[in-house]
Amino acid sequence: MNRVKRAIIMAAGYGNRMLPITHTIPKPLIKVNGISMIETIIQALLKNEIEEIYIVVGYLKEQFKMLTKKYPMVSLIENPYFESCNNISSLYVAREHLEEAMILDGDQIIYNKDILSPNFHCSGYNCVWTEDYTEEWLLSAEGNRIVSCSRSGGSKGWQLYSISRWTREDGRKLKEQLELEFEIRRNRQIYWDDVPMFCYFGEYELEMYPMNRQDVKEIDNIKELAAIDKNYLKYII
Repeated sequence: MNRVKRAIIMAAGYGNRMLPITHTIPKPLIKVNGISMIETIIQALLKNEIEEIYIVVGYLKEQFKMLTKKYPMVSLIENPYFESCNNISSLYVAREHLEEAMILDGDQIIYNKDILSPNFHCSGYNCVWTEDYTEEWLLSAEGNRIVSCSRSGGSKGWQLYSISRWTREDGRKLKEQLELEFEIRRNRQIYWDDVPMFCYFGEYELEMYPMNRQDVKEIDNIKELAAIDKNYLKYII
């Protein structure tokens, strides 16, 4: 049994699909029913005794400083590449912390803190079974082992969520691969998940960790935000 010792929260992007709100506030700091999305993640991590937390910041980075005062266990890592590169750059700048780590996107709401359990067998991703069509990445599995991933989505499969855990060995491997792709191959317009899921898929034994759809909410646009918090209806009416 492995145990997560640290967490990396990705929060450097623009959040363009949440304009005009994100003109003045980073998407992870948007409050939903009184609490920012990223704080639901931090609080869930702390409930699971994961107390070494790194947040990768870029856009409007100064606004995240208040989190380090409220949560002394939080450290900020600046991503100087966020304006020109995809999110591979955010994990690249946090690559020294990948061993025994959980990696999460900062723009999701955690409703069930248990889904961030620190105990795990193999590296892998939290997933939700979907019968209906989705455009999100969709996994196929044999038992709990991930055997393939579709970038173009589909139906009747396991939808990948941006919550993953990495063993010490796989964290070291991922660090080396990020350096190779980012520094040497200059492959900077891909998602960081492309590295283990496509570039080097055969070098990992990845598991899926099932959860329920209501356990977590990824908010992609203002319409979805307003459906949860009516204070934002003014942006779509």
